[in-house]
Amino acid sequence: MKDPRERFAALAQRPDEQVDLAEAALWVAAEEYEGLDVAVYLEQLEVLATDAAPLVGASATPVERISALNDYLFRARGFTGNREHYEDPRNSFLNEVLDRRVGLPITLSIVYMEVAGRLGLSVRGVGFPGHFLAQLEGSPEVVVDAFFGQLLGPEDCVERLRSVLGPEAELVPELHLRVATRKEILARLLSNLKQIYAGSGDWVRALACCDRILLLAPDAAAELRDRGLVYEQLACFTAAAADLERVLELTPDSELSAALRDRIEALRRCAGPPH
Repeated sequence: MKDPRERFAALAQRPDEQVDLAEAALWVAAEEYEGLDVAVYLEQLEVLATDAAPLVGASATPVERISALNDYLFRARGFTGNREHYEDPRNSFLNEVLDRRVGLPITLSIVYMEVAGRLGLSVRGVGFPGHFLAQLEGSPEVVVDAFFGQLLGPEDCVERLRSVLGPEAELVPELHLRVATRKEILARLLSNLKQIYAGSGDWVRALACCDRILLLAPDAAAELRDRGLVYEQLACFTAAAADLERVLELTPDSELSAALRDRIEALRRCAGPPH
């Protein structure tokens, strides 16, 4: 089997619409699970779709088909959010979500989108504030919360939005229900993992997440900044300085520029003279 990072990098280089979301998510997992058979888990998605097909196909309208898929995945098969152990890294690995049937909003949404797509339903991911959702393409009123296994109406979305942004917030579908690209979904998945690993001081794994996010978005200043800070934690001062210098190049007018320059100088001193 090729190196998981190489396989992920090859997918990341494709145009967004050609990125196989499930396969890319499984190559993320393959770095953690040595010898992971990606094809086996892709086949699990096929089996889920095959088993759901009679129920979903018997429904007439798109909304009824989505409701039937919800019944199958969330009730018959038991996929649900891991509310008790939200920070468990396994919630971010698609193989574990398929095996254990628990996960985060984003990984459960990936399962949902992938099964739906195999059934002819175009369901896209939505980076809703605070909680990733899925939406039937062309039907902004058909929103699915895969974490809680619910179909959300407009009023539900407003309530969710206000719980995050405050009681005066107004739902703007073009903003709050904007479809996320495949690469944005993968970056958010990796960002979740990065935060978990950084929180536990696992800087080596956090660095691996940063590296893969930057394969998806090489000039993302915030991610370069984060990787620079992770490099600093690993005492890789020259690499840390290089990343922060690139951040300065990308955001020369940032209000943080002066602080970044000071940090870069400090990192250079820590690195010592070049050999």
